[in-house]
Amino acid sequence: MPGTNLTRDEARQRAELLTVDSYEIELDLSGAQEGGTYRSVTRVRFDSATAGADTFIDLVAPTVHEVVLNGTALDAAEVFQDSRIALPGLLAGTNELTVVADCAYTNTGEGLHRFVDPVDQQAYLYTQFEVPDARRVFASFEQPDLKATFQFTVKAPAGWTVISNSPTPEPQDNTWSFEPTPRISSYITALIVGPYHSVHSSYEKDGRTVPLGIYCRPSLAEFLDADAIFEVTRQGFEWFEEKFDYAYPFAKYDQLFVPEFNAGAMENAGAVTIRDQYVFRSKVTDASYELRAETILHELAHMWFGDLVTMEWWNDLWLNESFATYTSIACQAYHPESAWPHSWTTFANSMKTWAYRQDQLPSTHPIMAEIRDLDDVLVNFDGITYAKGASVLKQLVAYVGMDAFFTGVQAYFKRHAFGNTRLTDLLGALEETSGRDLKTWSAKWLETAGINVLRPEIETDATGTITAFAVRQEAPALPAGAQGEPVLRPHRIAIGLYDLADGKLVRTDRIELDVDGELTAVEALVGRQRPAVVLLNDDDLSYAKVRLDEESLKTVTAHLGDFADSLPRALCWASAWDMTRDAELATGDYLDLVLSGIAKESDIGVVQSLHRQVKLALDLYAAPARRDAGLARWTEATLAHLQAAEPGSDHQLAWARAFAATARTPQQLDLLQGLLEGTESIEGLVVDAELRWAFVERMASVGRYDEEQIAAELDRDRTAAGERHAATARAARPTPEAKAEAWASVVESDKLPNALNEAVIAGFVQSDQRELLAPYTEKFFAVVKEVWDARSHEIAQQIAVGLYPALQVEQATLDATDAWLASAEPNAALRRLVSESRSGIERALKAQSADEAATA
Repeated sequence: MPGTNLTRDEARQRAELLTVDSYEIELDLSGAQEGGTYRSVTRVRFDSATAGADTFIDLVAPTVHEVVLNGTALDAAEVFQDSRIALPGLLAGTNELTVVADCAYTNTGEGLHRFVDPVDQQAYLYTQFEVPDARRVFASFEQPDLKATFQFTVKAPAGWTVISNSPTPEPQDNTWSFEPTPRISSYITALIVGPYHSVHSSYEKDGRTVPLGIYCRPSLAEFLDADAIFEVTRQGFEWFEEKFDYAYPFAKYDQLFVPEFNAGAMENAGAVTIRDQYVFRSKVTDASYELRAETILHELAHMWFGDLVTMEWWNDLWLNESFATYTSIACQAYHPESAWPHSWTTFANSMKTWAYRQDQLPSTHPIMAEIRDLDDVLVNFDGITYAKGASVLKQLVAYVGMDAFFTGVQAYFKRHAFGNTRLTDLLGALEETSGRDLKTWSAKWLETAGINVLRPEIETDATGTITAFAVRQEAPALPAGAQGEPVLRPHRIAIGLYDLADGKLVRTDRIELDVDGELTAVEALVGRQRPAVVLLNDDDLSYAKVRLDEESLKTVTAHLGDFADSLPRALCWASAWDMTRDAELATGDYLDLVLSGIAKESDIGVVQSLHRQVKLALDLYAAPARRDAGLARWTEATLAHLQAAEPGSDHQLAWARAFAATARTPQQLDLLQGLLEGTESIEGLVVDAELRWAFVERMASVGRYDEEQIAAELDRDRTAAGERHAATARAARPTPEAKAEAWASVVESDKLPNALNEAVIAGFVQSDQRELLAPYTEKFFAVVKEVWDARSHEIAQQIAVGLYPALQVEQATLDATDAWLASAEPNAALRRLVSESRSGIERALKAQSADEAATA
C-alpha cells in the first residue's frame, strides 16, 4: 500500500501520460471559526496521451463524497484508498474530473493550518503545501512537473480577508472568486484566510506597478515595522530584476506573517508566508533583522528560482534552494543601499557552519541528491541543499565570473519560463555564456558528497623569505554509512597575506588562483617575506575546511580579534569551531580562544554564534570532569561582559541572553530574579517580554520558579508567544513529575499543535538535567517508530530529532541506537534522522576524549 508516499518512478510515469490544463477549486470555509472539516470541490481538466490508460490523483481527506470522471460517477469507496483516487479508463485527449470531499483543518502546519489567537479568540488560517500537502485541501496531481492554472473560489466568514496567489477580488455574499493563476506547480498555491491586519504599498519601475502587501494578526499589528520590510523588499525587486533581466512574473506580491509556521517562510507564488516570530515584539539585535531580511530576499528570489522555473523532480531541489540562498545573500552584500554589506561574514559563520556539519554526517549526499520518493525529500531540506549548494554557487561565480554567471541565468529564465528543468538545463546555459566546460566541475561538485580540507605548506629560509609554497588538498573518508567515495575537487580560492600594523591584522596582499589535485604550487609567493598570517580561502570563495600553518595559528590564537575586517575573523572563528568539533582543538582551548578574542568582535552575528557554540561545546564536547568548571568560567565571563557592555547596545542584549542561558550560582540566579522583579537593574537593559521569558525559563529549569510563578508570568503575557514560553518553562522544571507530564503531552497525546509541541520539547531537554532525563533513553527507542508511523511528518520529525537522547554522551547510547537500527526496521527517512543523531554522540565522545587528553 502506498500510504501517503509517491515514488519518482510513479511520478515519471504519470508525467509521461498526462498534461494538466486547469484546476477550479471551491472551498467552503464559513465554519472555520469552529474548526472541524470543510467542503472541498475540485474540477480538474487534463489530457491523456493514451486512450484507456489508468492513473490516479492525490487526496488526503477524511471523506470523499463524489468522484465523477468524464461524466461518469465512480464509487468513491472503491476508488479512494490511502491518499489516492484511482482514475481508470482515461480518454485520449481531454478528460475532466470532479472530486467532492470533506477535508480537515490541521494544527501541525501542514495543509490548511488553523490557529486561534488567545488575544482575540479569532481563527487564522493559512496553507503550507510543500512538499506534498496541497492534496490535504484539494485533489491534485501532486508533483512539481504537472503544472497547471489554479482558480480558487472561497467562502469565508463575514469581515475576514482571503488572500491567494492571484489579486484579491471584492467578495460577493462572503465568497471570493479569484482569477486563474499562471501555470504553476501545486505546492506553491496558497490560501491565507482570517481577520488579518494589512498594510499596502507598491513597487514602481518603468511605468509598471506591482502591488505589495504585508499581513499579520491584529494582536501583532503594533509591532509590525512595515516600512522596513517594504524597503528590503523593494531592494530585492531592484536587484533581482536587474540581475535576472526578467520582470517579476506575478500580478502582486504579498508577504503574510502567520502563526505556528514550521519553517522560516514559504515561496507561494505572489503570496509568501513567513513565520510571525519575524514580527519582533521585543528588542532584538541587528543580527535578527539581517536574518529576517535574508529570509525576505530568499523567498522573493524564489519567484524566479522555483516558481517561474521549477525543478522537474525533487532531486533538483537545490535548483530552488541553493540559488535562492546565494542570490539573497548576494543582494544583501551588493545592493548599494543594503544595511548589511557584510552579509558574507554572516554566511561564513552560520550557513557554511551548518553545511560543514551536515556534510560530515552519515546522511551526507550530493547537492544533486538521489530522491527516490516523497519520504526522501521530506528530510532533504538540509544544510547540503541550502548552505553547501549556495557555497558551491559562490565558488562557481568566482570560477566563471559574475557577469557570465548572471548572463547564463538570464538565458535560463527566458528559455524555461513557467516550465520545469533539470540540472543540465542550467549548466548548458552557463556553459554558453562562460565558455567553460562545466561537466567535470558538476560531476565533482554537484554529484559527489563530502568536504575537502585545504592546508598551506610553507618553507622559509633563515631570513623569513618564502622558498616554497603549496596548497595541499585532502579528501577525508566519508562518514560510515555514507554513499560514494571521497574526491579531490577544483577550487577557486584566494590566499590572503596579513601582517600586524598598529595592533591590527591587516591584509597586505591577496592572490587568487585555481587549486586542483593533491598539491598545487603557488610560485607567486616564492621569494616574498613570510607574513604573520597566511589565510587560505580568503574572501570565502570556495567550500572547504581550511587549516592554518603553525606560525599563522600562533598569531591568530593571540590576535584573532584584531583582524581589521570581519570576514577573515569569521573564517578563523569558523575554522577554530570546526577543529573543536573534529577533536583537533580541545574544548578548554576553544574556550580560551573565545574568551581572549570575543571582546574585540564587533559583528553581533558572530558574537551570538560564538555564544551558541561555546555553550554547545561545554555541554557536549568538554570532558565530563571539566564541564562544571568550564561552565562556571563561561558564566562569569557572560556576566562580566553584560556589565561592561554599552548600555542599550546589541552586545548588551546578546550578553544578557547568554548569561540567562547558563546562570548557576545563587548570586547569579538572585540577579536574574531581581531583574525580573524589578529590585535589580543594569543600565540600558530593558527587560521586555521576550527577555523576561528567557529569565523565567532559566529560573524554572533550576527549580526556582514553579507553576505559580510561571502562571503569573503567563498572566502578564496572554499571547501565543506567552503560551509557548510557558510551555517551555513548565517542561524545563527539574522534577520527575514535570518531565513525565511533558513527555506524555508530546508522545502519548496528539492534541498539541506544532508550535506548542516544539516548545515543550525545547523545555524538556535541559543540558544540566542529564540524570533526570536518563530514563527516557529507553522510552525513546520504545516509541519512536510507533510515533513516526502514527503522526504527521512535521510532528514526527520534531519528536524523532528533539527527543533523541543527545545529552547522554556515552557508549551505552550508541549501543542502544545500534540495537534499535538493527531491529526496528524504520523507513529510510526515520533511519536517516536517528543515524544523524547517533553521529552526534560519536563526535561528542571523540571531542571529550581530546579535551581530557589535553589536560592529562
